[in-house]
Amino acid sequence: MTDTTYATATGVPVLPATKPARPFFSSGPCAKPPGWSADKLATDSLGRSHRSKIGKTRLQYSIDLMRELLKLPDTHRIGIVPGSDTGAYEMAMWTMLGAKPVTALAWESFGEGWVTDAVKQLKIDPTVVRADYGQLPDLDSVDWSNDVLFTWNGTTSGVRVPNADWIPDDREGLSFADATSGVFAYDIDWTKIDVATFSWQKVLGGEGAHGVLILGPRAVERLESYTPAWPLPKVFRLVSKGKLAEGVFKGETINTPSMLAVEDAIFSLEWAKSLGKDGLIARSDANAAALDTIVAERDWLGHLAADPATRSKTSVCLTVEGADEAMIKAMAAALEKAGAAYDVAGYRDAPPGLRIWCGATVDTADIVALGPWLDWAYATAKAG
Repeated sequence: MTDTTYATATGVPVLPATKPARPFFSSGPCAKPPGWSADKLATDSLGRSHRSKIGKTRLQYSIDLMRELLKLPDTHRIGIVPGSDTGAYEMAMWTMLGAKPVTALAWESFGEGWVTDAVKQLKIDPTVVRADYGQLPDLDSVDWSNDVLFTWNGTTSGVRVPNADWIPDDREGLSFADATSGVFAYDIDWTKIDVATFSWQKVLGGEGAHGVLILGPRAVERLESYTPAWPLPKVFRLVSKGKLAEGVFKGETINTPSMLAVEDAIFSLEWAKSLGKDGLIARSDANAAALDTIVAERDWLGHLAADPATRSKTSVCLTVEGADEAMIKAMAAALEKAGAAYDVAGYRDAPPGLRIWCGATVDTADIVALGPWLDWAYATAKAG
């Protein structure tokens, strides 16, 4: 399909007939679950202390739902922490790194952010293994006598690890997975993960500001046996008198959470529970397949991640023939003004292109309906 499909004889693009019913394609905060509305949220916990019985009960309930959906083993703890996924990952870095050499894998913006933290803030001189946007580093070259930092799904590049098979069972170092765009969308082998972080705002479509920290037994052992050389802010402290602060993993948050955000997350988790983890994965897979069909039918669209085996099924990043940053902004602005698609420009540090969220809260019919609108936006930007 060419860019003239939706142009008249005068060169003025014709509006497609059907819009996506829910044109929310942002990669974070992502689309709310189908059927969501604010008046469906439970409100009994609002205006109450998070330390009250109802506050603790709701926080623990959200933890229980996450554990059930993720099929997280009893060996792993799960807690709600401040600062979204960034806060959760930096909490893990600040409290556990420094005991062993570190390898940091970076193939997109957030992975580079962890490199910056390790080099400039913690000053631990990590081994850095990089790949360009759209590519994945050589995972077989990773030295697992080191602690290893990586993103499970590169939100800004659309590149993911294929699975956890590259992580050895007999590793000496800890595996630190920033899994914010991957949890609930992929099967994760938790025996290979010592630390994982995510936020509700991705596959669950929840609100921001709160992160989730998952610790395996080897991570707990590190916390209880190692004291970092640098000062730890209060919101990072997971150990008291040499022992893990277990309350953090039972709904006793380090700082005051938004109970409204918690109730919003519970709504999403209950919706997710109605589908099950396999149902969530199936929705993401169907959305990614529908978008892949759109790309295959257009000679001006492509995938930034060339290898389907490591291509994201959530934050799908697309190339646009001949497009620069200004053209992408024009396309995204035209789609937003038409009410056909919101927030589809690629990440600011990534190569110019589009980014379409295909997580479970998006309906496949809306991905299908997006195709003609991408044609229209491309023709509009070229004509303008």
